[in-house]
Amino acid sequence: MLKWIIGIVVATIAFIIVMAGVDNLTNNIDVFDDESTSLREDEAVQVTVTGEVNRTGTYLLENGSTLADLLEAAGKVTGNADARAYDTSIVLEDNQSYYIAPLYDQSDICAIEPITKVSINDGNKEELLTIDVFSDAVATSIVEYRLANGNYERLEDLYNVPGIGPATFEKCKNFVILHS
Repeated sequence: MLKWIIGIVVATIAFIIVMAGVDNLTNNIDVFDDESTSLREDEAVQVTVTGEVNRTGTYLLENGSTLADLLEAAGKVTGNADARAYDTSIVLEDNQSYYIAPLYDQSDICAIEPITKVSINDGNKEELLTIDVFSDAVATSIVEYRLANGNYERLEDLYNVPGIGPATFEKCKNFVILHS
């Protein structure tokens, strides 16, 4: 009897591991809009959207498409998307990623207060320093980059700021917005 129980437990664990692997594979498959598969490569942009959208993934859209078109292809934003953190009118650039930040903390199911955020287009150095991730030098660089290059069009533009790499971006992306 004990051998049967052990066998069932082992089989169940193996099944769970296999199903988790299948789930990971299907979540990483590139998703392409049905209409866009007939586009020629020189007529299209390939872009990735992550965050608060119903279907994250990589999409092939017509040149000149906007973030609104990408969000439509991705099944629209979720109810937790922070509209202050993206601009649907921007024209998509080939091989770029677009992150849709959450309004509420994703780890707190009962969150009723939105995440406190700072605008990278309006915030001054002191306001940016309220985000624990930013050092004095990085906060200064964010303001200086904005003054030299104009407003940030998407959160990923922070990669252009000296001192912000992938690790810093991952830590700050839910605490910054483009407009109030």
